[in-house]
Amino acid sequence: MSDSKLTGKTAVVTGGGSGIGRAICMRFAAEGASVHILELNPESADAVAQEIRDAGGLAAIHACDVRNQQEVLSVIRAIKQIDILVNNAGIAHVGSVEDTTEADFDRLCQVNIKGAYNILHAVVPKMKEQGAGVILNMASIAALVGLTDRFAYATSKGAIAAMTLSIARDYLHHGIRCNSISPARVHTPFVDGFIAKNYPGREAEMFDMLSKSQPIGRMAKPEEVAALALYLCSDEAGFITGNDYPIDGGFVKLNS
Repeated sequence: MSDSKLTGKTAVVTGGGSGIGRAICMRFAAEGASVHILELNPESADAVAQEIRDAGGLAAIHACDVRNQQEVLSVIRAIKQIDILVNNAGIAHVGSVEDTTEADFDRLCQVNIKGAYNILHAVVPKMKEQGAGVILNMASIAALVGLTDRFAYATSKGAIAAMTLSIARDYLHHGIRCNSISPARVHTPFVDGFIAKNYPGREAEMFDMLSKSQPIGRMAKPEEVAALALYLCSDEAGFITGNDYPIDGGFVKLNS
């Protein structure tokens, strides 16, 4: 549709095969973007791409491990134009500093920090050459408040917040905008799997407890995060850069 917000735009979404990434891919495609899904799991990416195509949208998939810089560079080189980058790929970890092994910490840093760097390192020069581009990094409220047992995860998301400011500052005069979103708990398959694994037989009870940890009384829907992502990546947000947007049901300001 001609009045769609992303008509003619090409978007790259990392970790677009499930959860928030999937919702962003679906929403961007529905708004006219040609979506390139970078995923470690090509089967899940293919399922999302097929949904987009079935709905009349445009999607391509690229099997890619964001930890591998050469792999990332090869994939990004093959994409002719990139108007939007959503740096969404990431993994979680539960544990305090005492419970976090060196292997745990390295794994979080490799995916959440180095992976984001690798994508930015590959995409920014292309956007700079184009003279325009929008970058959206997926941070977390874990970088803003002290969440219990999220030491490594919070550390990695704090790095994402710093990257966002650095990119926004360095490329302000190259037509590149960079912002981040900091979700609180979002109801994704990961959450359901986490509850089933750690609280067998108590799934409904734990789901209710986790939902009520947000002052608004429920978890976010992936589609709600995607709606905010759409706004920040559209021309309507052309005056916005270097900012983080909590989408948290009041968690940061009201959960006291």
